[in-house]
Amino acid sequence: MDKKYLHSTSGRGPAECCWVVAQLVKYLFKKVEKQNLKIEMIDKVVGDHPSTLKSAFLCLEGENVISFCEEWEGSILWIGKSPYRKFHKRKNWFIGVNQLFPQNVTSFNEKDLRFDVMRASGAGGQHVNRTESAVRAIHIPTGLVTYSQEQRSQYQNKKIAIERLKLLLLAYQQEQVAEQHIEQWENHLSLERGNPVKTFEGIKFSLKK
Repeated sequence: MDKKYLHSTSGRGPAECCWVVAQLVKYLFKKVEKQNLKIEMIDKVVGDHPSTLKSAFLCLEGENVISFCEEWEGSILWIGKSPYRKFHKRKNWFIGVNQLFPQNVTSFNEKDLRFDVMRASGAGGQHVNRTESAVRAIHIPTGLVTYSQEQRSQYQNKKIAIERLKLLLLAYQQEQVAEQHIEQWENHLSLERGNPVKTFEGIKFSLKK
């Protein structure tokens, strides 16, 4: 089964862009259900306002997931009045969506990692409560953290935590690039601003045909 990763970010955009990221995530969760795809939120950075996200890191699995992700990669435009600034004249708000590829991670060295082991929590029966199989991986230079408790084996959970950390580091790296791109959109220096891959409008966040 194919697996792909999407990273949506508001870059340096204002609260309205963070609102768009959160709305897009909700939209994608509903969208993939209709296409028999699986979707999971791997990581997120919460915005300053309730129900907003500065960025979201999603894992998608299933048939046709490759074409689905390609369809959403690029800039996303939402047309609507600011939910936070009543008299603000601007109505066009942009965010970025990028695919993440684990093999493209640069400057990743396992010597920079620290691992904590602990008992897994939640459902899983007696085994979960008795053994320290859960693993938390910390990337010391950036402070990024991932966690895995899905497997009964500590070794397997460590592998999963490392792979997630690689992706999180890649998302972190691409976040810097996205911030630069979005800053260009704000300054009208990029043609990407006029060429979104998807356009939404209205407070109900409906896809504009």
